[in-house]
Amino acid sequence: MTPSGWTRRRVLTLGLAPAAVLACAVAGGAELVSRGVLPGRALLDELDGACSVPEPPLTFSPPGPSVDGAFYSAARRRTVGYTIAYPPGHRRGAELPLVVMLHGYGGNHADALAGMSPAQAVALKPGGRPLPPMALVTVDGGGGYWNPHPGDDPMAMVIDELIPRCQRLGLGRAPRRIGVMGISMGGYGALLLAEKYPHLFVAVAAISPAVWTSYPQARQANAGAYASAAAFAAGDVVTHATALGRRPVRIAAGYRDPFYPGVQALARALPPGAVVAVGPGCHDDSFFTGQQPPSLAFLAGCLTS
Repeated sequence: MTPSGWTRRRVLTLGLAPAAVLACAVAGGAELVSRGVLPGRALLDELDGACSVPEPPLTFSPPGPSVDGAFYSAARRRTVGYTIAYPPGHRRGAELPLVVMLHGYGGNHADALAGMSPAQAVALKPGGRPLPPMALVTVDGGGGYWNPHPGDDPMAMVIDELIPRCQRLGLGRAPRRIGVMGISMGGYGALLLAEKYPHLFVAVAAISPAVWTSYPQARQANAGAYASAAAFAAGDVVTHATALGRRPVRIAAGYRDPFYPGVQALARALPPGAVVAVGPGCHDDSFFTGQQPPSLAFLAGCLTS
């Protein structure tokens, strides 16, 4: 099934998602429950099995080390926690490409990924083959959808504080590359950062990104997502999709995801060559877990090619 108007993009059913990897050579769901987005439909989907998508078996190499820490963020005006995970066979001091992984609504640096730790994420063996070596960092971004709010700017925290901290350790420091990834709110945030800082991020992967197509729609679902209508306009990833240029992009969403209409609008706006993986599934951990391996493999190919 190829949605009308997506013919210029690489549109895949999720059964073909591994092909997207070659092309480049519960976090998140809380917002839907706590804000009451389509609760009746969510219940119906659970009852009729629409959300029961098969999770592929996950295999890992013996995980490498990870480092937990915290720093005071002037941009967020609070102390934030973070985790840096190294791939198997590497440790602190290694110079590696870097993936910035953004958590979903209600999450934090410790649970940014679905069903696995950061160290397991970079030790994944999609299709039985280890990922090319890369480090991964997670950080506390709060619940403000990774865009600036009065007194709390998680975007500036990532750009001006977190990434320089990682680069001082040799991660994502030129000529090594940086990619960004996220789930739900974090998926939206990953797209936002890639659009705002295309010179910094060479590739982006978004799983079930929380994309709204209007400020009233966003405000009704989550009044704290944006500080104002102007903030929504500045952070509208659909309107500003051309800022990605020809940067490698992969997005994935299930047909029964309440954010699917926003993903459709985004897919139509993305530059040619973007990978859009769609298929059965909802906005839940089973879908997120199934899409993490191909998303990480996609980024690994882009960062190490």
